[in-house]
Amino acid sequence: MAGQDTGHILKFSTGIIMAFLLTHECAVETFDFPETSIDTELSYIDGQLHHRIRRSAVLFTVKMSMRIEEDFDTSLNDPTNEKYQRYAKEIQSAVEDKYQTVSTFKKGSVKVTGFRPGSIIADYEIKTTTNSPSNSEFVEANNKVANTLTSMGFPVAGNAFAESEQATLSTATKWYPLQDMTLKCKIPDSVVGEMSWTVNDQVIVQNRKYSFSEGGTILTVKSVTEKDKGRYACKKARAIPYIQWQDIDIEPLPNIIVGKNERQFQCMDQTVELTCCETKYDVEWSPPGDEPTLPVKGCITLKHNIRSADCSSKTFTCQLKISELQRLSYAQRTVIINKVNQVMTCKNDTLGDGKEGEVLTGPCEKGKEGTITYQCTLGSWREINRDCILQVIKDIEKQVEVLAPQDIPKVVAQLSTATVQNNQEITQSSVTVQTIVEILVKIAGTAQTIIIDESVMKSFLQTVDILVSDLAINSWNNLNNNSRTDDTSTALLTAIESISDRLTDGNFTINEKSIELNRTVADRYSGISNLPNSSTEILIPQISKPTPITIIVFTTLDNVLPTRDTSNKNDNNTDVRINGDVVVVKVNQKINSISFAFDITNQSLGNPQCVFWNFKLDAWDSTGCEVKPYIRKGNETGKITCECDHTTSFSILMSPFSLYHKALAYITYIGVAISMASLILCLIIEIIVWKSMTRNDTSYMRHVSIVNIAVSLLIANICFIIGAAITEQEQPTSVGRCSPVVFFMHFFYLALFFWMLISALFLFYHTVMVLSQMSRAKMMAIAFIVGYGAPLLIAVITVASTAGSQNYVTKQDACWLNWLESKALLAFVIPALTIVAINLVVLIVVLCKMLRRGVGAATQPDKKHALVVTARCVAILTPIFGLTWGFGIGAMFSRDLGVHMVFTILNSLQGFFILVFGTLLDSKIREALGGRLSLRNLTSSIHTRSTSAGPSSSSGLGFFHQRMHRRNVNNLSRASFFSTASSDCSSGSDTFMNA
Repeated sequence: MAGQDTGHILKFSTGIIMAFLLTHECAVETFDFPETSIDTELSYIDGQLHHRIRRSAVLFTVKMSMRIEEDFDTSLNDPTNEKYQRYAKEIQSAVEDKYQTVSTFKKGSVKVTGFRPGSIIADYEIKTTTNSPSNSEFVEANNKVANTLTSMGFPVAGNAFAESEQATLSTATKWYPLQDMTLKCKIPDSVVGEMSWTVNDQVIVQNRKYSFSEGGTILTVKSVTEKDKGRYACKKARAIPYIQWQDIDIEPLPNIIVGKNERQFQCMDQTVELTCCETKYDVEWSPPGDEPTLPVKGCITLKHNIRSADCSSKTFTCQLKISELQRLSYAQRTVIINKVNQVMTCKNDTLGDGKEGEVLTGPCEKGKEGTITYQCTLGSWREINRDCILQVIKDIEKQVEVLAPQDIPKVVAQLSTATVQNNQEITQSSVTVQTIVEILVKIAGTAQTIIIDESVMKSFLQTVDILVSDLAINSWNNLNNNSRTDDTSTALLTAIESISDRLTDGNFTINEKSIELNRTVADRYSGISNLPNSSTEILIPQISKPTPITIIVFTTLDNVLPTRDTSNKNDNNTDVRINGDVVVVKVNQKINSISFAFDITNQSLGNPQCVFWNFKLDAWDSTGCEVKPYIRKGNETGKITCECDHTTSFSILMSPFSLYHKALAYITYIGVAISMASLILCLIIEIIVWKSMTRNDTSYMRHVSIVNIAVSLLIANICFIIGAAITEQEQPTSVGRCSPVVFFMHFFYLALFFWMLISALFLFYHTVMVLSQMSRAKMMAIAFIVGYGAPLLIAVITVASTAGSQNYVTKQDACWLNWLESKALLAFVIPALTIVAINLVVLIVVLCKMLRRGVGAATQPDKKHALVVTARCVAILTPIFGLTWGFGIGAMFSRDLGVHMVFTILNSLQGFFILVFGTLLDSKIREALGGRLSLRNLTSSIHTRSTSAGPSSSSGLGFFHQRMHRRNVNNLSRASFFSTASSDCSSGSDTFMNA
């Protein structure tokens, strides 16, 4: 431009001209103007600057707002946050572009000034040449802005725009509880429309609480409390509404602490002290004490001189210094000093005097709120109970009672700071821990209407980290005491899960001493904990689309959570321990599989269960989770893998009592070996004596039952050995390998019981129904249908009803029917106990019948015989039917080693019992065996003699010996038959009762 004679003209519009710098001998000139639109023309001609200023229309800064129907994200409070900058840029761009059609709009003047809750309210300002944007041009432009932002992913309605400005509505600088609050709306006269008021976006209607005056421009809120705090707004309805708003705070309710309001002192010359504390308000004593004192850290002490000559009571009042509040009920506290003419053994110039054994309460020390209980013991007041909470925690507790979503970041930060600074005192006080948990629960509840950013979550977890540290173990033991019903530990877990649902999208990690949070947006997840002494692995396979995933690992939450499970929901289950990390998993989509690899914290525990916290049942639950051994590169690593089909809070429960005990193992295997050998011997004996012992129907059915009982138990024992081998090879047990074994064990153990039932029923039939006759074929048909058909039906139904949910067999410890998840074990327990009960009833009926016959008998031996038979029945049925499975039911619910030991002994020796009581103690079987042995010896002797006689006598003596052999066999057979028949006739139940 310099060095040329031609003039150059610059034209521009500006509000305030600060300086102009020209390159060729140009002086700097400054022009200041009011906020107007100015056309300034500069000419540079012949080396001289010429300017002409033309004032045009006045510019107005108009403050606007738009509502985005999206949960407010606390990260939008930070102008440096990426989300804040992205939202501001896109909103400014859309408004700038669509407002170009508005004739009064000043281009380039759009500026986003901030975001606030209420969904998301974006505040922005523009410059126009009109002071009211409520015209058709702005309405049309706003609709275009809404459409553009909606297409960009911002849900904005066309009517979401308003002219909105923050104003001073309050007519006082502070409002105190129980005062009447007055708010006044100062809307320009040019704004025309119907007036309305809202508080926290809720329309206010006139009632006893709220009243309007002066055309609705003044709102009066009567007798305010802290719950009346919030965002108040007055609104004029028009095409684009006009709104003035202000956030109103209510001062906290004073908490004047003076201790016990009535105290006694011995009437003697002494000086006593009364202390009044209030940390937020200035207080004073009235009347003043006898000796003046100065306030110290929010407390003022009154000294009163007691004289023995004046034993009258004296009343002192501690009150707020604010005169307009002194008429309110909360503004003062009184203390009455009673002077008594009695000798007091315990003296304290603040607490008062008392006699031995008396109890009184006093205030906590400065900085704490609550009471301390003292008892007069051996001449001094001794503390017996402390219920004190840090004052800073109590103050935060009061804040969260009326917590607004926009205040969450501030309150969470305050709580985190207070907890970290006072961690020693907090962790040693169960009442303080409980109070902080209640605060966290309320914060998490309020946060359900907004989105939580990383900084807020970090402060939240810092507080939790202190609460679950090892320092707080004693406090949690007290809180989890079975006599308590407040469930503080589960409330804490609920708060953690609840607030983690509200995390902002993005990828970040938060690490505390015992807590690690990983937040990511992905279509799968695989990670290992980086916490000290933890290497828990989490694997989430392919998800249908990228989604937010939150993983929180806790290494010390086992100190906090109770151990009750679905089998013991009323109190803590002392038989199990949380033996690994606790992992909280949150995925915004449904997943079908998730796996964890937990480190086993205590290697001495066994019987792992993969569990999640079921909030509906308020207990650990294993539904949908399966335990599997952790294997890497072919070697087991001492970890436990859990596979689940849902997400929540997971861990592993393990028992300090393992069913694998050396003594139990030895007893089991030795007993099973004896049992199987006994059963095989029993079957061999039955084969030997079968023809001689089954000459009548009663004896025949008795031995059929014994044989089938022995066969069923023998096969069940074989299945037991197979199941034990599977259990030893892998733990937790394999469902696929265990299921066939469990089916046959279930079937044959039931067959054992049903054949015992057959024995009892035929005993009943032959003893009670003497005149009734049933063919042997019919009895056999009934016996086999009941003995094997009923067990088969029950076993099949059990498999069909539980196998689909993978809850047919146990998931740890042994191959047997499931109890914890499906209660499949009842399919064995109920039939077995029912049969035991039926057999006992049959036994009683049979005994009564036999005893009645014995009483009517003519000779004493018959009565004696009936008693012997009765004793034999009790001796046989009680161990086999009752004791064994009675202890078996007890072993299901008891962890007492003695109960398991007795059951193991009885159960493993059932075959031996059957051999002894069902076979060897039967005198007729012994006679038959004796006869067989005698016959064999005789035959062997004759054969030996005939052989030694030589060939010359073979034709004569050989024939004689053969004849004698036939005769002896016939004689022995007849003797055995008559002996058996005679016994059966005299007591038809005798031989049958040996079952």
